[in-house]
Amino acid sequence: MKRFIIFIALCFVFTITGYTQQKTYCNPINIDYGYTPFKSFSSQGKHRATADPVIVNFKEKLFLFSTNQEGYWWSDDMLNWKFVYRKFLLDDTYTHDLNAPAAWAMKDTLYVYGSTWKSDFPIWKSTNPTVDDWEIALDTLKVGAWDPAFHYEEEKDKLYLYWGSSNVWPILGTEINTKTMQSEGYTVPIVRLFPEDHGWERFGEYNDNVFLQPFIEGAWMTKHNGKYYMQYGAPATEFSGYADGVYVSKDPLDRFEYQQHNPFSYKPGGFARGAGHGATFQDNFDNYWHVSTIFISTKNNFERRLGIWPAGFDADDVMYCNTAYGDYPTLLPEFAKGKDFSKGLFTGWMLLNYQKPVQVSSTLGGYQANFAVDEDIKTYWSAKSGDKGEWFQTDLGDVSTIHAIQINYADQDVEFLGKTVGKCHQYIIYGSNDGKKWQVIVDKSKNDTDVPHDYIEFEKPVKARYIKMENGHMPTGKFALSGFRVFGKGNGTKPNTVENFTVLRSSPKKYGERRSIWFKWQQNQLADGYVIYWGKSPDKLYGSIMVYGKNEYFFTGADRTDAYYFQIEAFNANGMSERSTIVKSE
Repeated sequence: MKRFIIFIALCFVFTITGYTQQKTYCNPINIDYGYTPFKSFSSQGKHRATADPVIVNFKEKLFLFSTNQEGYWWSDDMLNWKFVYRKFLLDDTYTHDLNAPAAWAMKDTLYVYGSTWKSDFPIWKSTNPTVDDWEIALDTLKVGAWDPAFHYEEEKDKLYLYWGSSNVWPILGTEINTKTMQSEGYTVPIVRLFPEDHGWERFGEYNDNVFLQPFIEGAWMTKHNGKYYMQYGAPATEFSGYADGVYVSKDPLDRFEYQQHNPFSYKPGGFARGAGHGATFQDNFDNYWHVSTIFISTKNNFERRLGIWPAGFDADDVMYCNTAYGDYPTLLPEFAKGKDFSKGLFTGWMLLNYQKPVQVSSTLGGYQANFAVDEDIKTYWSAKSGDKGEWFQTDLGDVSTIHAIQINYADQDVEFLGKTVGKCHQYIIYGSNDGKKWQVIVDKSKNDTDVPHDYIEFEKPVKARYIKMENGHMPTGKFALSGFRVFGKGNGTKPNTVENFTVLRSSPKKYGERRSIWFKWQQNQLADGYVIYWGKSPDKLYGSIMVYGKNEYFFTGADRTDAYYFQIEAFNANGMSERSTIVKSE
């Protein structure tokens, strides 16, 4: 009888919270990001930070390494990531552990190497990396490397190293002897930036800041159909336009040519912005994904997070990465089998509470409540304390069908530097149709994990107009939210097709700045925002830009000599409009 009562109680808990095997995830990915280890980076407040990610599929498990985390994560499903605490630098007094790390699989072994100019970082190896079981493969890599990337070809037993992070020097490459694990001494330049031709490579938030030359960094190599795809990040990590481009060659160390469709990984708009300095990997179903850096850059230029986007190669071997609605609910690998990744894996669950009315328990200074629903990761609301009972409430405007909620915590008055373990967030989320009678829809009052970008997908959609989150426990600091995001289906009307979409660009026969293009369109009264699709062929509109609230956008990422094609669609809580007619810009 006792067992039966326990079973009934558990069924009730799972019913009201809707927990089940999730089919989706939402960027920024929800991992227990460590805090910056540097006091010098914390003058405006201590904060979480990582960047420069690498994901390697090793023995059908995904291993994620990134900057300054004193360890790494692994996952079976790309949703649930398990952290392994490990310091790879032998000198414990130095706070830079893995910085812009390299990771690669070679035969039955996983290898890891961190950035260094001093040749003081060993190459580590493990055949069992789901636990802290590593040994040194090489004491000193003589060539040294900052932002290193290793590419191994099993069929040829060839290993190549690429590296560089500079606004002066190009990315370099060399072959590594697989027996000695050293370079044979022959080093060649691979790619460099041409900002005078490629608008997206120019320095600055809007690619218009001329006081500093842009940085090339974040090398990564992928081989596909006999071709080598050298990926690189530009122009700098602290900007929304941080992106990855790609050069292609049939030789791993020579004759690389700029892919016409560039940057291939780009996300300058929306909540989670930036898609640069990343790595491309395959899941267990042979589909490609691209992991990269998302910027916040509020408390420090190097305050960043990570995102994962569907990627791949089309029938013409063009490398692409789909970031359209890339910070909305997206299908996980197991549920994306057979899908066309070039068209994205967005579920169609819309954001229900963009700029909707909010109420809160308290407000600290100028960290106003509406900052939690303005779709800007750089702004946030903060309560006056981190105490249990502080709360945030959002009004969807009408009873809506809710499929998922993403909770993006912000760092306000936190106390930690470096990696912390054993910390947790605890909270309860209530739903109501009238703002008076409330029902628990998510209960994480006993959660024991650190979830700075928690994402909950409901087994059965929840019907509610009002959503209220009540704080139970914070790992540190105040109860603060940069984005409380409710996804699902509204009951209203979706926008009509955008009218009068106009593309303004200097003529190729006249003097003018052709790397910049101005879009204008008629404001759609039902729209929350718009997505502009772009490319250099009408059938390859792989680029996208999300714009909230405005009816214009100044695109500064064009290549000077090439023609472009553009389309636009409007969206709101109820869905997306039909796309406009494609517009060509010579």
